[in-house]
Amino acid sequence: MLLPKKSKYRKWFRLRGSYSGNAQKGHSIAFGEYGLKSMQTKEISSRQIEAARRAMTRYVKRGGKIWIRVFPHKPVTAKAAEVPMGSGKGSVEKYAALVKPGTVIFEMDGIPEEVAREAMRLASGKLPVKTKFVTLHD
Repeated sequence: MLLPKKSKYRKWFRLRGSYSGNAQKGHSIAFGEYGLKSMQTKEISSRQIEAARRAMTRYVKRGGKIWIRVFPHKPVTAKAAEVPMGSGKGSVEKYAALVKPGTVIFEMDGIPEEVAREAMRLASGKLPVKTKFVTLHD
């Protein structure tokens, strides 16, 4: 599972208001031939990224090369169940990656397009965002 080695602040403020707009960075394929592009704004947890990566890797039978283009930097806190209000912020529960529409989440190379398309479809089922399969030639 992905998580930062160290961070400047242990807990972040919640994102209030809008995290709107399209991705300005990481919106085009940089390493591979095929990619999985986000179509929504959401947080993707490190567990979801790992589950999607495993689904892709299993389907391609460990062939080709896979790049993960997002990293979960953002700490997400949660309080335990049935804890009264007050007494500060909860402890860090997980780390998440903030994804905007247009962000390339995964890239793949070294396999036929049909295999890559199906592997990306399986991976997109593990993610909380709507996604789109893109190729380098698009």
